[in-house]
Amino acid sequence: MNELKYALDTFYFLVSGALVMWMAAGFAMLEAGLVRSKNTTEILTKNVALFAIACTMYMLFGYAIMYSSPEGGIIPNLSFLIGADHGVDAVNAGSESHSLYSDFFFQVVFVATAMSIVSGAVAERMKLTAFLIFCVVLTGVIYPVEGYWKWGEGFLHAMGFEDFAGSAIVHMAGAAAALAGVILLGPRRGKYDAKGNAKGIPGANLPLATLGTLILWLGWFGFNGGSQLLISDVENANAVAKIFVNTNAAAAGGVIAVFIYTKLVFKKADLTLILNGALAGLVAITAGPLEPTPWVSTIIGAVGGILATLSVSLLDKIKIDDPVGAISVHGTVGIFGVMVVPLTNHADHVSYLTQLIGLAVIFAWVFITSLIVWFVLKVTMGIRVTEEEEYVGLDVVDCGLEAYPEFAASNSPSAQ
Repeated sequence: MNELKYALDTFYFLVSGALVMWMAAGFAMLEAGLVRSKNTTEILTKNVALFAIACTMYMLFGYAIMYSSPEGGIIPNLSFLIGADHGVDAVNAGSESHSLYSDFFFQVVFVATAMSIVSGAVAERMKLTAFLIFCVVLTGVIYPVEGYWKWGEGFLHAMGFEDFAGSAIVHMAGAAAALAGVILLGPRRGKYDAKGNAKGIPGANLPLATLGTLILWLGWFGFNGGSQLLISDVENANAVAKIFVNTNAAAAGGVIAVFIYTKLVFKKADLTLILNGALAGLVAITAGPLEPTPWVSTIIGAVGGILATLSVSLLDKIKIDDPVGAISVHGTVGIFGVMVVPLTNHADHVSYLTQLIGLAVIFAWVFITSLIVWFVLKVTMGIRVTEEEEYVGLDVVDCGLEAYPEFAASNSPSAQ
């Protein structure tokens, strides 16, 4: 019986991890749809490369940093690679519930998600090589340390901080790293007029952006559902089913709320904001997807969607240029998601103060360390392309290959 449970939980972990890995395609499609056509190949290259780098760095350093210090504390131990998997005796003894390799696979796709958040926020003006060097540091060290503080049973875990699947640990952390980069990078040329008013820079392919959002929506069932860790008994199977329903309800709430908001305020249904509304709903429920009822989950998602929409406008006013709204969706709403947990989780250890401390610590660590890394890259190799390269587009500059060559050729001066 123990071997059967072990096999079932391992399989569920692997399938959940595969769903989260599919979110890499969602981020790639979403970002490719929301940038201009001249930057499409470069953004796709970034998303594929960052996933590969994240997997490798987490294998070498990150996983050990997050999970090799069960004694708790602030500074984790260091070791390399994953180690040997569990034997039959340990499984039959009931001391192990799933394969260590399945756990690693599930965790590694999470770190890639955090890095994908950074990709969209710095799009259209950052050097590809500088971005990928930052990826090495974030996925190998910065993310694993703050992940260890909660999921590796570090000091935030001991305090009672709750973040079920990573509204703060993954999403806000990715947004904090992105914010540090955007501040040093500056806005895209032409984003703000002489008076400082933001100007719209439409994305090249809204069908792709929509496809990316729906892929992310699907992948989130693995993201939240897999975080239950087990499914081989009645209690855990019921919990997973409820998590799926609540996750879906929150995304739906985000879409509906933003649709109504944009129709009332702008008199138009703004697709890009509606897509971000879905993602914001998903981020909002991620910190605590088990405890609420589906109706409450819908409300949480709706509030998250509105907060993301308002945050996008606010960041534009202070000249924080985020082409895809990643900082708002994952950062602003990630904070909301963590702070709403005490409303639905009535365990004694869950308090607003504990949640606030966890948010502050995670944000400070990721933002400050990221700012240092970005600054070092800026003063050594530079992080921003030249004005001419930005005008030409990063597809040609970084990749030498355009995503839509026929379209480019038909609009070139020689073709007129």
